[in-house]
Amino acid sequence: MDIIKLIEQISIKKSFLCVGLDTDLEKVPKHLLTEEDPIFAFNKAIIDATHPYCVAYKPNIAFYEAYGLQGWTSLGRTMDYLNGNYPEIFTIADAKRGDIGNTSTRYAKAFFEALNFDSITIAPYMGRDSVEPFLAFGDKHTILLALTSNQGAFDFQTKKIEGQELYKEVLMVSKTYANAERLMYVVGATKATYLKEIREIVPNSFLLVPGVGAQGGSLQEVCTYGMTKDVGLLVNSSRGILYASTGDDFAEAAAEQAKKIQVEMEVELVKIRK
Repeated sequence: MDIIKLIEQISIKKSFLCVGLDTDLEKVPKHLLTEEDPIFAFNKAIIDATHPYCVAYKPNIAFYEAYGLQGWTSLGRTMDYLNGNYPEIFTIADAKRGDIGNTSTRYAKAFFEALNFDSITIAPYMGRDSVEPFLAFGDKHTILLALTSNQGAFDFQTKKIEGQELYKEVLMVSKTYANAERLMYVVGATKATYLKEIREIVPNSFLLVPGVGAQGGSLQEVCTYGMTKDVGLLVNSSRGILYASTGDDFAEAAAEQAKKIQVEMEVELVKIRK
């Protein structure tokens, strides 16, 4: 998807919400377990209920791999349903892949061609030749892990090397990669105060921001420090929406929670127009 179309959807829906499809059969409503494909049945209901309030969906690939071949089948059906019924929605494969050369190219083909995702999350630790194969695909986007929301982020990402934090080095070096205009970055909501300095390095890039809600991140802080004139943010919510209810009303409850976040986002969007 062209980034202009994503910006248009943000404007139309007055939302920059990304719904994480971290589907766990231990948490879905029990009545769905009798379905032929309970993962897809759950995803379909969530998508149909929440799509008016979000601009992106982000299946976490581990939640599908965990179920083996059936999980991959459910993921494929989910992507076919999204692309066939809601082609305006931006899709993210939260796969956190990272390898070199032909292996990266094959990962890219798997998610960009076979499954037809618009983007994929990538671990940048192996450097340029592990990232550029993903960037070679036109109209697709590569989302580098820059500064993540987990506590362990401080183990490496904020360590200084010759006076420079490692995550800042990742940001600066990645700008020299071929087709770097197709890069986005993961920055956790729990690290919102870092966004001011991040925006000095990547002033216009889209940031995927997990950690709002269950992990304690503040939407208002993220917007204060990270929003651009084109918004430049995709704020993810997973558990808070998916499992808002475990009863028969799970889809309606998910929609209610997504709408609540969308309303909060609309307030923030008004601020950048002033």
